[in-house]
Amino acid sequence: MLKRFTDIFLSFLAILVLLPFMFVISLIINFESNGGFFYFQQRVGKNGKDFKLIKFRTMYVGADKKRLITVGTNDKRITGFGKFLRKFKLDELPQLFNVIAGNMSIVGPRPEVRKYVNLYNEVQKEVLSVRPGLTDYASIEYIEENKLLAESDDAEKMYVEKIMPRKLELNLKYIKNQTFFTDLKIIFKTIFKIFF
Repeated sequence: MLKRFTDIFLSFLAILVLLPFMFVISLIINFESNGGFFYFQQRVGKNGKDFKLIKFRTMYVGADKKRLITVGTNDKRITGFGKFLRKFKLDELPQLFNVIAGNMSIVGPRPEVRKYVNLYNEVQKEVLSVRPGLTDYASIEYIEENKLLAESDDAEKMYVEKIMPRKLELNLKYIKNQTFFTDLKIIFKTIFKIFF
């Protein structure tokens, strides 16, 4: 109950403070390219239930149909302003509304698309026992995941065979040891990692 109360309180506070900033972001996205400023993607949440994750749109419309993962910092599917948003994780801000709605938590395993969740083994499926989050240990460790994928000859294979299992390992570690202070530590580490 404390975690849910904290999620709602902090998300509501963040939305109030960031709303003018988010409005400006929305205007710039619409000015740069057609297609609306939000991007909705089906992700897998708690207990394996699908939900629509909200992000600021950083790609040209329809570009996500080519592949699901983003490779490198010069992915031609990403708009100019989209690169800036992704660099500072600002495209994730609308997920505060997912937190308010109860689909997500501030801290928890990042939600994955169904295609990759279907590859989880029985132990890895334990990550679906909690609400997915805006940030987690894996988000901190793989903050430059796109660069790692760009260095691989087969980005998808590298993601599925190396990065995803390590992320799930970190997620399971979090689930076994989650506390209010662990969440605070992850939040501050994430902010520090993004800006420094």
